[in-house]
Amino acid sequence: MTVRITARAEGAATVVALQGEINSTTSGGLQAQILPHVGEGCKVLIDLTAVSYVSSAGLRTLLIVHRRAQQVAARVTLVGLSEEVHFVMSATGFLDFFDIEEDLDSALERAGR
Repeated sequence: MTVRITARAEGAATVVALQGEINSTTSGGLQAQILPHVGEGCKVLIDLTAVSYVSSAGLRTLLIVHRRAQQVAARVTLVGLSEEVHFVMSATGFLDFFDIEEDLDSALERAGR
């Protein structure tokens, strides 16, 4: 299975929407596609509404995105976590690294649409 990514500017933020599974097969390419959107002082909303599964390799990719955001004073918000993805991220402590929003509209409002 692959993961599809689309990115678009939406007001003051960049929305990076993912669809599929984030696993060892897809995480490397995903990392290469997300990191260019994490620039100095920017706001990035990673929409995971259509992501059904995140493996440990996927968590590592998100951790790398988080570290990059810290380096450049960017803000990364994860949006629309499924129950399973939320559980995995909660159990591993990854929820502490990101702002979390239930839906894209709320995330955009908070980002200053």
